[in-house]
Amino acid sequence: MSWRRGGVEEVAVVARPVWAGNLSFGLVSLPVGLYTATDSHTIHFHQLQRGTSDRIRNRRVNERTGDEVELDDIVKGYDAGGEYVLVEPNELDEIAPGRSRSLEITGFVDLDEVDPIFFDKTYYLGPRGAEYGKVYSLLEQALAKAGKAGIATFVMRQHEYLVALKAENGLLSLHTLHWADEIRDPKKEIDNLPGKTKVSDKELRMAEQLIETLSMTWDPDEFHDTFQEKVVALIEAKKAGDTVEKADEPAEPTGVVDLMEALRASVERAGSSKATGGKATASGKTAAAKKPAAKKRIRSAPKEDLSDMSKADLYKKAATANLPGRSNMTREDLVKALSRT
Repeated sequence: MSWRRGGVEEVAVVARPVWAGNLSFGLVSLPVGLYTATDSHTIHFHQLQRGTSDRIRNRRVNERTGDEVELDDIVKGYDAGGEYVLVEPNELDEIAPGRSRSLEITGFVDLDEVDPIFFDKTYYLGPRGAEYGKVYSLLEQALAKAGKAGIATFVMRQHEYLVALKAENGLLSLHTLHWADEIRDPKKEIDNLPGKTKVSDKELRMAEQLIETLSMTWDPDEFHDTFQEKVVALIEAKKAGDTVEKADEPAEPTGVVDLMEALRASVERAGSSKATGGKATASGKTAAAKKPAAKKRIRSAPKEDLSDMSKADLYKKAATANLPGRSNMTREDLVKALSRT
């Protein structure tokens, strides 16, 4: 689709479905397309040979001859012990249920019956044509009212998937599920599970109080990928020939002897933050409420107590003061160095 704006032709980019076929429930059939619902904001790096700008690339190579092999000349082979059973891509399509174009709902289950561990990836489902809008909307509204999910299987890219069809925010979404035999038994994977370890009533009440004090309303927009932001900052700093702040060391494990005191201090800190209007953040710490401008000026005055500042704030002050070697300093080193300026 294209149109002109100010004499310049613009082209609309329309998302293409990753799979198309017929969704059926009972005797009702609905042509649908499957669309990717999520994006990854992971920063990708190229592989280079150290000391050069030469890219490293992976090639399909015959391990016997060393010659590169074209993609069209590659077939799948199953090792049957001493020989390979060769399978062509079209042969996999031919044995797929409904020739990979059918998504038939087996039945409907209550949403809370499916354990979260089974959920894998999410897709959006859209009708393949405006004339199918009524059937699509009917299924979406019925699922939303019933509070159920449709369970189905289908084949995509030569893999069969178990899926849950759900109504979400006025549209149909499809969630791929793990097969039951793909879920690992935690008792076999973890050899030191504590089980129902005896804890005192006082410890349990304090832990429950901490959970209640730190309770918050779920808002995904409040969370963001801070590591990727630090990667971007690292790249920008290296481009400018500068250094960046190193991360804090992980907290020391809480010992059994210190458990009660750690719980009590945590409750007091969380309660103090709530009393001043603070809220929980993605890092698990609390963010202080906004204060009047006058108080902000007092807090940022030169005579402020550096011992109360976080390492991140100390590092910012060190960067402003152009302190040498700041990127290798611990929090205590930053406090001492800034106190001397």
